[in-house]
Amino acid sequence: MVELTLEGPGKNALSTAVLEGLLAQLDAAEGQPLLLTGAGDALSAGVNLKEIATLPPEGIAHFLTLLDQVVRRLYLWPAPTVVAVNGHAIAGGSVIACTFDLRIGTTDPRARIGLNELAIGVRFPPAALAMLRARLPTQHVDRLLLAAELHGPVEALRLGLLDELSDDVLTTARARLAALAAYPPRALRPHQRGPSWRHSGPARLGAQGL
Repeated sequence: MVELTLEGPGKNALSTAVLEGLLAQLDAAEGQPLLLTGAGDALSAGVNLKEIATLPPEGIAHFLTLLDQVVRRLYLWPAPTVVAVNGHAIAGGSVIACTFDLRIGTTDPRARIGLNELAIGVRFPPAALAMLRARLPTQHVDRLLLAAELHGPVEALRLGLLDELSDDVLTTARARLAALAAYPPRALRPHQRGPSWRHSGPARLGAQGL
């Protein structure tokens, strides 16, 4: 099993460098059972809008391509995956969390979790939007995508953004990953996220994604 920590500016904002670093860590993990958490007291507060505002169109296109690659790599990961949502998971932070088999969230009522891209004027890249519609509960998906709300952990659990809450997020996430990793891979794979994407082509992304 491999544990990765998402670490970036502020509340682990998703910058070009952060996404490039995460992809490099995924390359090194070589398809092993995977656990992700965030540095400090948050998973990620989303895209680094300060950086995005300074990028030329080709820089934005590169950033969106990186985000698409992260979503696809995690969603199609060939081994079990668990994310420890140890605090805020906002916008892009929640998008990344939704790629995992299991999402274990903190009980801290101060944590905010949600997909508020529309409220801040950010369009979902195609791969992320398709993944979210596949992963989120049918009865809640339109509200989650269109209302652009942030939720506390209890409401995030009810709406399907989280699978479980824990007072000790990392310990619980490790236990859940160990349990998943103990199952025969051929038996587990049909129940995991992403099998329908296995033969899909890469999304065409450009600067219009933000």
